[in-house]
Amino acid sequence: MAPAAPGPMYGKDEKALCFHHELLYEAKVLDSRHTDQSDKKSPYEYKVHYKGWKNTWDDWVPQDRLRKYNDENLELSKNLRQEMNAQRRAAAKPMTATVTRKRDLNTGSARGSEERTAPAAPSRGTKRGREYEGIDKEDEFLRRPSIKIFMPDSLKAILVDDWEKVTRENRLVPLPSKTPVAQFLADYAASEGSKRREGSAEADILEEVIAGVKEYFNKSIGRILLYRFERPQWSDIHAQLNKGTGDLTGKLPTDIYGVEHLCRLFVSMPDLIAHTNMDSQAVSRLREELHKMTQWLSKNAGNYLSQEYEQPTQDYIDRVK
Repeated sequence: MAPAAPGPMYGKDEKALCFHHELLYEAKVLDSRHTDQSDKKSPYEYKVHYKGWKNTWDDWVPQDRLRKYNDENLELSKNLRQEMNAQRRAAAKPMTATVTRKRDLNTGSARGSEERTAPAAPSRGTKRGREYEGIDKEDEFLRRPSIKIFMPDSLKAILVDDWEKVTRENRLVPLPSKTPVAQFLADYAASEGSKRREGSAEADILEEVIAGVKEYFNKSIGRILLYRFERPQWSDIHAQLNKGTGDLTGKLPTDIYGVEHLCRLFVSMPDLIAHTNMDSQAVSRLREELHKMTQWLSKNAGNYLSQEYEQPTQDYIDRVK
């Protein structure tokens, strides 16, 4: 007799914690259903009511946005809220400074006169005009939606261990990786794609996000994802990629580097996204997709990590110096 299909993880009227954008809120599960009503093996989604919110905010959410109501997740909720408040305070400081600078430029205040003579009205194309333009762009940058990617503790541990091995022990991730970023993304696409109806908007979004992660990784690896000790290694790899002959012909960084460096990209993503023109809705959706990806990587990281970092030759160490 075939085993019965597993039921929903959360029961009716169960108290839970639910992600809404960056934060976890207390919620009650009102109902559950399969995402595909015609497929009893499809994942469950849940209708939730957020505590203290109007019923108009009740919403159907995928299971990965819910967390069990326990001490561990309550602590996570608290930490996320503290991080959000810290980000807001940090963002408020440059905004306040910008407002003050604009006021000084416009009024020629005493504070501004301590640093420069009272400015004349800016003419088009002058240096002063360019200063105004720069301030406007700074304001625009600060108003752009930010993205906070939740990194599971296991991935944080990988990042710390990776930093220790490279910067303290002067060791390197063996390259090319036996399980490169491209393989991880292909495996994740197969796993997550099986939960989404072919040709649906959800499936298209998954495909776009994976393509975007590849693009970001390939463009960022030599610019922001490497420690100083790794740069000669990248220089050698880059030279082979450009040569057009040999084992690396036709390959990209995602075919060579592994998830150790992909974890570094996830940490850098908030700053990278801040320099795009994505609206808040797109940023929110991207955050959800990256959250799913990091959660899947956290559960399967052992299949993709290099078992041992390699000790470089003395010649390599001399090149770093």
